[in-house]
Amino acid sequence: MSLINLLPQKIKEELRSKSLLKVISGLNNFDVPSVKIVVEAASLGGADLVDIACKPELVDLALQNSTLPVCVSSVVPRSFLDSVKAGASLIEIGNYDTFYEKGINFSDEKVLNITKETRDLLPNVPLSVTVPHTMPIDKQVDLALKLVEEGVDIIQTEGGTSSAPYSPGIQGFFEKSVPTLAATYAIYHEFKKQSLNIPIMSASGLSQVTCPLAISSGASAVGVGSVVNKLDDLISMIAVVRGLKESLKNSIIEEKIS
Repeated sequence: MSLINLLPQKIKEELRSKSLLKVISGLNNFDVPSVKIVVEAASLGGADLVDIACKPELVDLALQNSTLPVCVSSVVPRSFLDSVKAGASLIEIGNYDTFYEKGINFSDEKVLNITKETRDLLPNVPLSVTVPHTMPIDKQVDLALKLVEEGVDIIQTEGGTSSAPYSPGIQGFFEKSVPTLAATYAIYHEFKKQSLNIPIMSASGLSQVTCPLAISSGASAVGVGSVVNKLDDLISMIAVVRGLKESLKNSIIEEKIS
């Protein structure tokens, strides 16, 4: 049974309207000033959820510096326990970008084992799991279905860091978003075929230009990281978050009109 109903009301509403924006500080980013500025930018820019490294002190920091619900990310099941006690509303396995950089990949078996252990430890906490983009699309779909069987509440797709755009400007934005959009589309249509009402969050490689495409591909939410957290100052970060949220709102309006 899905635990989506245990999420804060605003998160449920944004998932239903397919306009949820999550801002990511990074699974391995434990730098307090860095996390603090990302959290502040997410809150002031109008995001709906902030995704931080799994450490209770960072959860405290996020809750003290914003009104946003907190998602914590890790690949170590036991690390979630203290962060949930500290007030995290959602736990997430992945994404795996920082591991790919070290030559570490995640098989479907590994992801399933981490998921099962996490579910055993925290059976009543909403859980999101990232499907590794290093798998072929059909294998990503198969894994997503298995994750749903294990009680996962949100499926996240990824792909941005490995997808180096060949072109500058807007064309480059589209090229960078292709892996996560392709996975989102394939998983969404298989879920639809099997009448599975499981939200999909597209993450990695998305921008103001391509966020609406994620929604059109079947996502109920988008997650953005480097497009925000690589910026140098709070004002610039806030402006980007606002632009991202506005692009999601506009995509919903256009969808209703069409």
